Amino acid sequence: MHILFCGSGWLDIVDHITSRLSPADKLRIWDRRRPLVEEVVAAPTDVILPSNATIDARVIAAAVEQGLRLVQQPAAGTDGIDVAAAAARGIPVCNAPGANQVAVAEAALLLLLLCARRWPAARSAFEQGVIGAPLGVELAGASLLVVGAGKTGAALAARATALGMHVRTATSATTRAELLVELDRADAVSLHCPLDETTRGMIDAEALAAMPPHAILVNVARGPVIDRDALQDALARGHLGGVGLDVYWQEPWDPADPLYAHPRVVTLPHIAGSTTAAFERIASVVVENVTRLKRGDALMHRIA
Repeated sequence: MHILFCGSGWLDIVDHITSRLSPADKLRIWDRRRPLVEEVVAAPTDVILPSNATIDARVIAAAVEQGLRLVQQPAAGTDGIDVAAAAARGIPVCNAPGANQVAVAEAALLLLLLCARRWPAARSAFEQGVIGAPLGVELAGASLLVVGAGKTGAALAARATALGMHVRTATSATTRAELLVELDRADAVSLHCPLDETTRGMIDAEALAAMPPHAILVNVARGPVIDRDALQDALARGHLGGVGLDVYWQEPWDPADPLYAHPRVVTLPHIAGSTTAAFERIASVVVENVTRLKRGDALMHRIA
């Protein structure tokens, strides 16, 4: 099998996958100095591992000419894949749901804790030799709204409950009016929903205004779930007690962007799902599906 990994970053996962593949299988990494469609046509491509790359109809068409048989996302999210275009050409699309649920839940909890203890200000105080500042808040007894009741959201809910937080959830069945009510009651909000046309910009000016001024907002879903301009305006007005981000509106992001230097914003470099255990589970799914593809067996976690 000829396998193409298209990710920008997360290269550690390539080692986990390669170590499990048959010696006859060949995995290459997209040379990002050229467009992805050119990479696809440069060599045979049986399997595409998209990671965070955009796999549109043009890429799929080019890959089909090179023998494409499977688009296997080494993660849960498939918003960057034109699933309809793949299905139209008979190419299965699979993902690896739940493989990184513990990792993402722990990262969301980390962001909640860092925001609660005002990490940017605490780091600044440390560098200046200031003792005992800033004043933080406790998560125990606070109300947490988990938006997205999938595997990572459920895993966070269990951990937050263990800390003594009062957890509620909002799902795709939650109406807009109900969401605004839930936001109004939340001391903290953590986003775990997929990105689609119903969730893009869901946390907009109205939603942010509904949240209490002291509330913490964490995003480990996708950057565009939050309306960036609305978030920037809210922070400029002194609204929100903290914002924790692991995902961004553009990736790679601009590290010089003043939004990320705001004293109430905590950032991680899109590492919520990046742990050794998570990558081992993802590699197991990827290699199992490659093996099943060779044998002509039914694929795991097929979404199209």
